[in-house]
Amino acid sequence: MTYLGEMISIGVAFSWTATALLSEFGSKRMGNLTLNVMRMSLALVLSLVLFYLTTGSLVPGGVTGEACGWMLLSGFVGYVIGDFCLFQCYIIIGSRFGQLFMTLAPVSAALMAWVTLGQRLTLMSIIAMLITLSGIGISVLGRGEHHRVSLKLPLNGVLYAVGAAMCQGVGLVLSKIGMDHYEYSPDMPGWLVPFSANFYRCVAGIIGFSILLYLRGEVTHFRSAVRDRKGFAVALATTLFGPFIGVGFSLMAVQYTAAGIASTLMAMTPIIILLPSYWLFHEKITWRAVVGAIISVAGVSLFFQ
Repeated sequence: MTYLGEMISIGVAFSWTATALLSEFGSKRMGNLTLNVMRMSLALVLSLVLFYLTTGSLVPGGVTGEACGWMLLSGFVGYVIGDFCLFQCYIIIGSRFGQLFMTLAPVSAALMAWVTLGQRLTLMSIIAMLITLSGIGISVLGRGEHHRVSLKLPLNGVLYAVGAAMCQGVGLVLSKIGMDHYEYSPDMPGWLVPFSANFYRCVAGIIGFSILLYLRGEVTHFRSAVRDRKGFAVALATTLFGPFIGVGFSLMAVQYTAAGIASTLMAMTPIIILLPSYWLFHEKITWRAVVGAIISVAGVSLFFQ
């Protein structure tokens, strides 16, 4: 189908918008770790159902030891560290600003690919980084009382957001390496590889988040949250739009179109999320927020020129 990859990418942008808004609500209602353990558990169940319906097996073939190892590492970096930081920044600064900072993920991915895969870091990539950073700066910086420039957001929220973006970029490159080690076979169609890869990422995610849940003494809180019907519904919706549909189809998108086109279209979330954030959380939309989001997305697009 013509423009299949492009259509998938746009759908992913809307999917990530939905999961960002739901995650902000769910994190504030149930807590960061509780929501993430529920998301990872539900994503594993949905993946097993998908594999059984499409291949007749709970775990599809074609997964080498190297592929499994890379995907587990990707899940630890992208989910355990990255999503912990992301959900924490949602609690502190909200999903709208959190998604704006996620436009830094291509910066992280470009630097990671340069270090691990030997991909060249071009002058255009450096310009793209500067433009992306300037767009974020326009949105989050303003005139202060005692300084010419002041940060309008809590510093810890910004640091969590930057950490989340860096981990997502690194996790994406690790996923790419892992999927390159898959062995294609009749029981492992190409379109299923991204979902299989995400399955192993979720395994690492649930192990990591469960350990953190135990170490922080939130097991009792988790048991109570499971009985929260509204919270469970939010967790299920977040799982469908996030680690199941969103991540799976984002990995699929790059199989049907150029990575640059897919990444640019999927990066539109900071623009798409502006109106829903206003409707749901009554967050004021300023010209600085709109211009900053557009410039950041434009910067992302330049990475792939």
